[in-house]
Amino acid sequence: MNDDLDAVLTAVGPRLRELRRRRGVTLTALSETTGIPVSTLSRLESGHRRPGLELLLPLARAYRMPIDELVGAPADLDPRVYSKPVTRDGVTIVPLTRKPGGLQAFKHILPAGLTDGREPAPRSHEGYHWLYVLNGRLRIVLGDRDFVLADGEVAEFDTHLPHWFGNADERPVEFLSIFGPQGERVHIRARYRPDGL
Repeated sequence: MNDDLDAVLTAVGPRLRELRRRRGVTLTALSETTGIPVSTLSRLESGHRRPGLELLLPLARAYRMPIDELVGAPADLDPRVYSKPVTRDGVTIVPLTRKPGGLQAFKHILPAGLTDGREPAPRSHEGYHWLYVLNGRLRIVLGDRDFVLADGEVAEFDTHLPHWFGNADERPVEFLSIFGPQGERVHIRARYRPDGL
């Protein structure tokens, strides 16, 4: 196991140099983005500095990639995401990704009758949102418009627009949600059904 670890750590420097060059980033620009001194980045890339979490975390964030991909961890590692569901206001949210700073995927479960009689309270925030309905009918309020998405339907929108989600009827709803920082837009457009069905 130590031989595998040493091989991965030895290869990190050249991998980081190649990644930086492929992206057309200078050491100075990378230093400004990560807060890591240019001399430290140079020693890391040349193999004269051993990579630690204090260096790898800001680099992974700057390159928007998981640390195991950044360092070239062996492919036989367990790729499964062990997520811990969270329940808030009756909605169960299951994280499906673990990529810091990038797109995040979640499964949402709205139990039957959760939003019955509840008045929508749209909110806005930074980011971009993509939804895919797995089961049930999802009501979405976007600004002053009201939509209902059924199984297999997709919506995409900028989260600066005030929005709200809820059950469209008395049945439960399950949907996938991909949320990302502003500018990381998924290339699928919302389908509007004027009949409201």
